[in-house]
Amino acid sequence: MIPGDGVGVEVTHEVVRILDALEHELHLGLSLEQFDFGAERFLKTGVGLPPGQLEVMRSDFDAILVGAVGDPRVPDNAHAREILLGLRFGLDLYINFRPCCPLADRLSPLKNKGTQEIDLTIFRENTEGIYGAIGGSFKKGTPDEVAIAEEIHTRKGVERIIRAAFQWASANGKERVALGDKSNAIGAHELWLRTFREVAAEYPAIEARHYYIDALALQMVTHPETFQVIVTTNLFGDILTDLGAALSGGLGVAPSANLNPESTPLYEPVHGSAPDLAGKGLANPVAMVLSAALMLENLGQAEAARRVREAVRQTVAEGQCTRDLGGKLSTREVGDAILERLHRAPQ
Repeated sequence: MIPGDGVGVEVTHEVVRILDALEHELHLGLSLEQFDFGAERFLKTGVGLPPGQLEVMRSDFDAILVGAVGDPRVPDNAHAREILLGLRFGLDLYINFRPCCPLADRLSPLKNKGTQEIDLTIFRENTEGIYGAIGGSFKKGTPDEVAIAEEIHTRKGVERIIRAAFQWASANGKERVALGDKSNAIGAHELWLRTFREVAAEYPAIEARHYYIDALALQMVTHPETFQVIVTTNLFGDILTDLGAALSGGLGVAPSANLNPESTPLYEPVHGSAPDLAGKGLANPVAMVLSAALMLENLGQAEAARRVREAVRQTVAEGQCTRDLGGKLSTREVGDAILERLHRAPQ
């Protein structure tokens, strides 16, 4: 576990309480080890992710839980990039898995669109695209400045994320997979469309739909029920997943998983460290708790994951939540409410 910075420490604390309670009751075999990677350590040592840490994570751990990283004392957030991008790229976590569904109808910002209409999962490619940092600036700071950023898409990278989306859809009873690209304007995206059609042919029971990304974003807002599974590029996925979070009730309820079946997965809420809220008990721990539920499920503890999700759903439905969801509870009190429902659940 990496609590990180700001409110990351607070939401991680609630998850530890919940996981400890589940371990005590269900004997899951969980062993938690915390690492102090974050701004405090970076400011003292200049190191975000210590040398050799990737190998330790890869060989000694089954999962990584991260709270949130980011601190104004590190203006360029160098430590956050070193930790998060270092883990994502270093562990080759090519699947960014983002479920999007409101916990209650009232959380949806769309009129007459709630839990029945909004239930989709986005597979964002997580290691290529525009975030490869290929490019730079020429004559920086002058009137003649030129800035160049290049995308990179490999057949291997594109095929494995598309295949992951279809495999998950098939295993979870989904009937539709949609691709979002911009192949009508970006030549490199033709690789995405061609690969999507080739992989889709292997899954004749699943309807494969292709959208240009702007049309897909529009459709997500006007007819979210159209979608069950979406697969897209790193940049477009970065945008669509936040749109999906907004449809679900905000970043405070949005979990995520960074996956590779051959590596150590990383789970994190998608919100930031919100240093201005740190220490005030205002942070919503739900996204972190649901990220932990994703972890439990992927570790083979489906019943424990189900109980956590149901406890969260009940607290939100009853208004026992933080202010961003219309409640009045503090971070700690939300953790208490979730724990109370876990204890109430049938043994």
